[in-house]
Amino acid sequence: VQLVESGGGSVQAGGSLRLSCVASEYTTMSRCMGWFRQAPGKEREGVATISNDGGTIYKGSVRGRFTISKDNAKNTLYLQMESLKPEDTGKYYCAASGTFPSCGTWTYSRDPYNYFSRGTQVTWGQGTQVTVSS
Repeated sequence: VQLVESGGGSVQAGGSLRLSCVASEYTTMSRCMGWFRQAPGKEREGVATISNDGGTIYKGSVRGRFTISKDNAKNTLYLQMESLKPEDTGKYYCAASGTFPSCGTWTYSRDPYNYFSRGTQVTWGQGTQVTVSS
């Protein structure tokens, strides 16, 4: 499975961006998927996840500004970001659970690489940079 992100860029505070993540296999879309970000010198953190049943969980600071969605027909996961703030700056990564349809509390995990049970592979994209200037 491969995940390829796009849509990052540089915007001023208050601006908007939409990130896209295309999965190489359609079966990926029936698994838990999510967006994570990493700022320089900081740990990777969850931004939003979406389960197979459409359930979503957001990081508190982005709730109401960001929307995660997916289009199964296009094998694509999206993250619509509105009212961007400088603290949203970072590299954004798309991720997919190898087998789990439900995300549980993956968004809040301090170790998103190993959140799922041992032996469950998590696939990560290469990331796309988002820079928000004040």
